[in-house]
Amino acid sequence: MELRLDGRKALITGGSLGLGKAMGLAFAAAGAKLVLVARREDNLAAAQAEIRAQTADCQVEVVSADVQTQAGCLDAYRHAERVFGGVDILVNNAGRSATGPFLETSDSDWQDDLDLKFMAAVRLARAAIPGMKERGWGRIINVLNTGAKAPPANSMPTSVSRAAGLAMSKALAAEMAPFGILVNALHVGLIDSDQWVRRHTAVGGNQTYEEFTAGMADGIPLGRIGRSEEFANMALFLASDAASYVTGVSINVDGGKSPVW
Repeated sequence: MELRLDGRKALITGGSLGLGKAMGLAFAAAGAKLVLVARREDNLAAAQAEIRAQTADCQVEVVSADVQTQAGCLDAYRHAERVFGGVDILVNNAGRSATGPFLETSDSDWQDDLDLKFMAAVRLARAAIPGMKERGWGRIINVLNTGAKAPPANSMPTSVSRAAGLAMSKALAAEMAPFGILVNALHVGLIDSDQWVRRHTAVGGNQTYEEFTAGMADGIPLGRIGRSEEFANMALFLASDAASYVTGVSINVDGGKSPVW
């Protein structure tokens, strides 16, 4: 089965690195037009060049915007509307791993995390849905993590922000189904990405990156961490017409580690 997105217009936040870039590569190869959103212009330019180099005739736009703010969300969506006439596929992927003990998590920590991981998804969905309704077709994919379902200790505020995203995804899926708009959540486990490269640089010591990531795989039934393209393949399926009867689900991409389905 070949998954195609020919003519579809996709907006991906956190699109310059890691999972966001991997989804951009997969969507572009399937024929989608892309708007990649992130804060750093240099990373966006590099991602744009890489996708264009690997995908013939792909239209890739980039927007430097901070989706933690309402203004940044509106800038990102308005750019997509200006260049492509709207968005068919919205991937809310912006986020960072901000975790710690409850008593050490300040009000500003909570607010910043909710603004970036939850309110950005709310604001961008609110912008994109009217056009999706008019066209009778839409896909919203909210990238969360497995902590949204099974939050461990010392996971504040991320696990709570992600749990809010999970609840929103389920409620929105039911509300949007009559309009042909499918809403699903993808839950990240341990996936090889730029954040782990940075963490290895910071704490890896005398270990190679391969040794560092092999140690992280302890407890994963598949015996390894995931690859970003494996995550992107699931996102591509959910974005395509092949997933036309799939909405309101939350899928773990974690090698079987999470205790909660």
